Amino acid sequence: MISIIQRVTTATVTVHNQIIGKIDTGIMALVAVEKEDAEKEAMRLLERLLNYRIFADENDRMNLSLRDINGGLLLVPQFTLAANTEKGNRPSFASAAAPEKGRELFAYLQQLAKQQYPQVEFGQFGADMQVALVNNGPVTFTLRTRALMKS
Repeated sequence: MISIIQRVTTATVTVHNQIIGKIDTGIMALVAVEKEDAEKEAMRLLERLLNYRIFADENDRMNLSLRDINGGLLLVPQFTLAANTEKGNRPSFASAAAPEKGRELFAYLQQLAKQQYPQVEFGQFGADMQVALVNNGPVTFTLRTRALMKS
């Protein structure tokens, strides 16, 4: 799985002019499922999201995790993150999971997140979403679970 995470002061997801997900201080994570991903990648991604230290401590150093600050987590499915953009002028989605598999693994990630963390909100798989956020920093990172699993 691939995720672009952003430290935010606020973030919302709107579908059909209705807010379906909203957090204040926390992490907004765009999430893509790749062909070879399985439940272990979803588990690893959630572990990283909840424990990745990107929030400032009393010395203004990135030493605190989402759990440490009790912040919000907004998970937004975004298959375009799996695009290969190395050649040409059009992205290739050959490495992205089929929609059914992507929906299944994102649903699994949602279930895990609800079980493990109280302040979690979601975008809607397959929907035309409008995502608004205020990036705090700006602080943005890319997480890839398969690369992490190998180490």
